Amino acid sequence: MVKESRKKVLVHYILLSFSILLGILLDQWSKYLAVVHFKEKSAGTHVLIPKVLQLTYVENRGAAWGVLQGKQTLFFLIGILVLVLVFVIYRKIPYQRHYIPMRILAALLVMGAIGNMIDRIRQGYVVDFFEFTFISFPVFNVADIYVTVGSLLLIVFGLFFYKDEDLEFMKKADKNRADQSE
Repeated sequence: MVKESRKKVLVHYILLSFSILLGILLDQWSKYLAVVHFKEKSAGTHVLIPKVLQLTYVENRGAAWGVLQGKQTLFFLIGILVLVLVFVIYRKIPYQRHYIPMRILAALLVMGAIGNMIDRIRQGYVVDFFEFTFISFPVFNVADIYVTVGSLLLIVFGLFFYKDEDLEFMKKADKNRADQSE
């Protein structure tokens, strides 16, 4: 029984790692395409849906709307903090079907954090290219979509799907580990 559950956990982490890798590759590939097709173009934009969505190449050295320009070290440290926090919580999530959404959303946060960290380390800026034209909204990329969707849905699931007792696993896991170490 224990061997079977260990095998199940191993398979889970292999699938998780593969999914995260695919998500990061999609983000990096989309940024590569933005650089190749839009960086040197004189127009700089390509309309996808008139008056709604266009592709606009931006080298973002800050956060949304360009705030905190040049604070790459701060963003890198925040990314590391997010990754550590998600990892610590992820390890505590029970391996039950009920918690699959939480696991998927945590993986999205990891994909987004790593995707933008790669840009910051490699280039000193993040490549952004999606732009909503019907509202004043920052230009963003696939990694930003992962982080935004993952964060918003975690909040929605936390408020409307999971009950307080569903989230007790975080406290119980700490207590169980403390009991095991005695």
